[in-house]
Amino acid sequence: MHIPLHSKALILAGTAALSLSQTAHSSMGNLATTYGLLPSDMGTAQSYSLFNTQVSAAYYNPAALALSDKGNLTLGMLQATPALTVDSQGGENAPVRTGNVLESEQTETMLFGMKTNITSLTKFKKPVYLAVIGGVEQYGSEMLAFESESSNDGQFMQYGQKPLFLAVSGAMNIIDGIEVGLGMRVTLHANATLTLETDLAGNTSSENPNVSAEPVFIPVAGAHFDMDSLLCDEETACLWSGLDLAVSYRGSSNTQTTVDATATIPGTVTDPGLPLVVNTLDAYQPMILSFGAKYQLLEGWDVAATLEYQNWSSLTDELKKDTVKDQAQLQFDDVIIPRVGSQFQFNDTLTLSAGASYETSSLATTTSDEVNLFDNDRVVVAAGFTQMYTQTKLLAFPLQIDGAYQYHHLIERDFSLSSGGTVFENVTTGGDAHVFSLSLSMMF
Repeated sequence: MHIPLHSKALILAGTAALSLSQTAHSSMGNLATTYGLLPSDMGTAQSYSLFNTQVSAAYYNPAALALSDKGNLTLGMLQATPALTVDSQGGENAPVRTGNVLESEQTETMLFGMKTNITSLTKFKKPVYLAVIGGVEQYGSEMLAFESESSNDGQFMQYGQKPLFLAVSGAMNIIDGIEVGLGMRVTLHANATLTLETDLAGNTSSENPNVSAEPVFIPVAGAHFDMDSLLCDEETACLWSGLDLAVSYRGSSNTQTTVDATATIPGTVTDPGLPLVVNTLDAYQPMILSFGAKYQLLEGWDVAATLEYQNWSSLTDELKKDTVKDQAQLQFDDVIIPRVGSQFQFNDTLTLSAGASYETSSLATTTSDEVNLFDNDRVVVAAGFTQMYTQTKLLAFPLQIDGAYQYHHLIERDFSLSSGGTVFENVTTGGDAHVFSLSLSMMF
């Protein structure tokens, strides 16, 4: 971090200001893209997310909300347990590690959502659907998980705690076979200011902290095309029968914190004082364009595939303004992620799903001075189920239970650790992660 530290007083001022923002081990990853939101997304490695009619459609493809007239109230949880490894290949003054697992902190997210028909509130003749979905860390106790730091040991880019997640979207059918949806995702940008007086021994007075957070609204849009309804008729066989297409756009977002601290030392440093300005971002999501196709092979059995373009190269310029990471000269490439999956309706109440994806790392840099950021190509395989209970003893409406499991395998990759422009260790990174998710949805 290139900030002139003129005295101990300035360091104390910066420390005090930084403590105003909540911190936890976090990352550049995003809950919805790293794992998936609901089990119905996770269980197919997000290959069906563009066609999912549950509340997670508010983020992945709002148009899918109009594919089902059922409303629902959803409560879910997700737990990810990574074991991310670093194997030293030698070097000068390499840090001493206990074992090769560098990161194992769990992601523990509580999710909540609701989808409902709001046509009665509008003058539209066609049904209009609204959905909201949110998620908070540590099963509801942590909303602003955030940390941005340099590291001599190295740090992984995708894994760690995830900050507050919130998306709101609406959808409707335009003509027979075409649905469209619009929405927004909400992130927070925090600002902290601190002015104080201090002596050279570090005793402070006249502290004046001020912390604020403003919402930032990120656009989400999508469309769904039922090719059977658009191109086929009921009387003749049709090549397009059973085919659905979908497209979605998600704008770039991040969680950002700006700290502005000023310290004065009476008799030594007077107004305007010694400044310390820190601007750093976390939980970055690039602009994403997704194209998907779903095809019904047999009655009760279909397959889906999605190509997802992620514009990570934009992060290269964003980090040049980050006072924690600017010296690292990090470079990112755009990536395309293929996802495939299948769903099979086992009986009237049970549906089984599976999926896989190959996710190329967007991090082009293998040496990032002082920050020492790691990221690997990864293979994700997943499986899930949906069980519907049409009658229960306690609820007046049907209950749907969804569960999913994902396994992430990180393909080994070599990095060089450096500080002050000098490489002090070469390492090989890898590891895996196990992810579990469960949700309950009351359908109405």
